[in-house]
Amino acid sequence: MDRLSAMKMFVRVVETGSFSAVAKELNSTQPTVSKNIAELESWLGAKLLNRSTRSLRLTETGADYYERCVAILQDVEDAEQNVGLLQTQPRGLVRVSAAVAFGRLHIVPRLAGFYEQYPDIRIDISLNDRVVDLVEEGIDVAFRMGKLRDSNLIARKLCASPTMTVATPEYLEKYGVPGHPRDLRAHNYIVYTDLGNREQTTFREDGQPLHVKVSGNLQSNNSEVIRSALITSLGISSVPRWLVGDRVADGSLVEVLQDFQPGPTDVHVVYSPGRHLPSKLRSFMDYFAEQYQDCTVINGPGSPG
Repeated sequence: MDRLSAMKMFVRVVETGSFSAVAKELNSTQPTVSKNIAELESWLGAKLLNRSTRSLRLTETGADYYERCVAILQDVEDAEQNVGLLQTQPRGLVRVSAAVAFGRLHIVPRLAGFYEQYPDIRIDISLNDRVVDLVEEGIDVAFRMGKLRDSNLIARKLCASPTMTVATPEYLEKYGVPGHPRDLRAHNYIVYTDLGNREQTTFREDGQPLHVKVSGNLQSNNSEVIRSALITSLGISSVPRWLVGDRVADGSLVEVLQDFQPGPTDVHVVYSPGRHLPSKLRSFMDYFAEQYQDCTVINGPGSPG
């Protein structure tokens, strides 16, 4: 391994605190990363890291070397940018995480336009409704909805999506149209389990939160399952408009209880903090920020912007 690559690997080990996380980023193995760091220490004639089964800690020499490596690697990237290589032609792999339905409905359909602008950028998109650890999973950028749980991440708001309670016309004809949130107690409510409390949902009445007990014969932690269940008349549920806005627009789903909905859900793109944001990541986020600038793009025709 050349010295510059060894320095990059050492910096990422320090920043992630994990040999395995860096191995995943590099499509390598934990023993290989460990071996390369050991070779770097041997090359320098100094111990950089104190290792234990549970943690990694920089030695005093390692801390100084880390700061110098960061500065050197920054200078190298700045030099490349100054000659226009990365500014005009961002390149490399961007690892993206998003909810299953959001990725299918709102990211993948816009990738063709992205590749037209940035043909040298490759996308590895992981769709999963659970909140992933960006460092542990080797993710560069994640799309997140609602209140952000990890305050250590840098967040950029893209747009907002109203909450709506929906069902098919066939379901409502058979079971009735609820006029008040409490009427949902008599309905088959499809529960999205990743929202926390599985036995109640929250509305607003006269400016105050209104918690309503709900139940049904189907629950899932997957947004695509919830969407499909609603479209096939299995029940009723409250969901963000980005999930079903297209089907509300074409009449496949009908919105009810409009006067009781809570505030909209914000859609963010988040990434780990660092001294420098690579141009490939900046290009990716800027592109989708522009795509979603008009919130009706993800919320469906006729929705509030």
